[in-house]
Amino acid sequence: MNYYEFKKDDAFRFRDFIGAQARVKGQELVFQKCPYCGNLSGDKEKFAINLETGKHNCFRASCGAHGNMITLARDFGFSLSDDVDRYYNLNRRNDRFRHFQEFKATHSEPAEVFCRNRGISAAICQRFELVTRKDDQNILVFPFKDEKGELRFIKYRNMSYQKGDKGSKEWCEKDCMPILFGMNLVPETAKEIIITEGQMDTLAMAEAGYLNVVSVPTGARGFTWIPHCWNFLQRFNSICVVGDCENGIITLADTLTARFGKKVRVARVEDYQGYKDANDILLHLGADAVKALVDNAAYVKNNRIIGMSDIHYVDLSKIPKIKTEIADLDRILDGGMMQGNLIIQTGKRGDGKSTWTSNLVVNALDQGQNCMIYSGEMPKIMVKNWLNSQIVGKRVLTNSEIDACDAWYKDRLYLYDSDLMDETDDRPEEDILLETFEEAIVRLSVTLLLVDNLMTIVEAETNERLYRRQSRFVGKLAKMCKKYNVVIILVAHPRKTNANELENDDVSGASEITNKADIILNYARLSDKEAATEDESENLRWVYVNKNRTGNGKLGRVKVDFSPDSKRIVQQGDDFMKAYLNDGFMDVDPQTMENLPFN
Repeated sequence: MNYYEFKKDDAFRFRDFIGAQARVKGQELVFQKCPYCGNLSGDKEKFAINLETGKHNCFRASCGAHGNMITLARDFGFSLSDDVDRYYNLNRRNDRFRHFQEFKATHSEPAEVFCRNRGISAAICQRFELVTRKDDQNILVFPFKDEKGELRFIKYRNMSYQKGDKGSKEWCEKDCMPILFGMNLVPETAKEIIITEGQMDTLAMAEAGYLNVVSVPTGARGFTWIPHCWNFLQRFNSICVVGDCENGIITLADTLTARFGKKVRVARVEDYQGYKDANDILLHLGADAVKALVDNAAYVKNNRIIGMSDIHYVDLSKIPKIKTEIADLDRILDGGMMQGNLIIQTGKRGDGKSTWTSNLVVNALDQGQNCMIYSGEMPKIMVKNWLNSQIVGKRVLTNSEIDACDAWYKDRLYLYDSDLMDETDDRPEEDILLETFEEAIVRLSVTLLLVDNLMTIVEAETNERLYRRQSRFVGKLAKMCKKYNVVIILVAHPRKTNANELENDDVSGASEITNKADIILNYARLSDKEAATEDESENLRWVYVNKNRTGNGKLGRVKVDFSPDSKRIVQQGDDFMKAYLNDGFMDVDPQTMENLPFN
């Protein structure tokens, strides 16, 4: 019987612990990059943790890392809990690797001759304990010791190897723990660690005077060493990458930057001066040229950091806006719904927020905008019937009026088909919707998108996962608005409350979703007191502006009037006679009206 029982949260905690990007796909937490190998072949999402069993696998044949949460805890120093860590001796996570007897370095003339020909002195050879094998003095031995001085990895190099020869140029002992070469020689006071690709490059850097230098055990594409050196690397303020320069790219840089981010400096391509690596530079240009690799190394540019003076000034009043056609509301919003804004529309069930947002879509179409609707509760035919009623201005439409509506919004109005089921696509529905929206924006020139509503597109079995997914989805909607300069209206139900005038915190779901919105609107009935005092019609509503990041930042409320006959909403005092089609508004006998359940 196992002492540890897997919990889904442990998988998410591990993701956060190593700073990885991952998403839920079906019953798996799929990582963009494998924490062991880094998916260096260019493929993505080959590593996943099963959220039911806790087992993990990397499906790259050259990696094949697999195990469970105990394995991950042992390999990455990740704590499952004090009790679990003690029970499984997770602080002794390296015991499964082969233990070597103490490596006894002896003077080796062939090793020193080989290194001397590469610009490396005998003193550096002795410092790194380089020798040749007793059974073959043509084989150079690189001993890898950890920060405690324990021998964990042994690598060999055929010193007479020429390109095209049979056999391998380099190989290592089996069952040894991959670590960085030179770890045991790095001073404890070092604030930066220099990482090279090859062992000869580490020797070249040491020859140039650097003591804080290490190299990877199995080349630029082997990153199985990272779990075993994770804690070692955490002690340095920065990492300087001096990999090989291949086709204008510095090896190791991408993967180390992905894992250690802002701590990473990378040698400049121009400082290689046409040579491949640090050893070649030492041999042909000398120690000063090697030092230039480190001296001129630069932190990887963070594209998110830009100079304020580099930002092109834009007059906010000139940014295109889509009018709501409610005059007072457009004034509060400084001209209408600014393109680039995410608008959260809330309101109590039955107050008519879906009718209100549908009305906004019709008015946007009338302004020449292309629109798309996601409706998670209404069937396609109901959505079309309701929109047609608002366009024509009557509930019961003739065939000619329906044809006129089709012609009016043909190639301008689109609906997301939530009934379509693709059994081969097991992504969350919200990811499919985001991808579809992006295609509609780029290919169909859609500028206003309506999501009705948040609870139907993002569902999960636990509140914790629900809120996490909601926050992620709303954040991506906000970024989509800015990236493509479109308006997205997201309908979100409020939490249960007796108040008519809802606050931003009353929006149901993850607490931070309202922080990601540019505008928050609340569509609400008049309070009983207001209706009784003013003898108001039951069809009057308030539109509250609870948040407004437009140019003027105004908040306020506007009274609007709803017509049950036409399903239209206008500012109080205006009529309902706006002509969208050539025939304009048409009256109809109330006896012929059918009551459509659209709220």
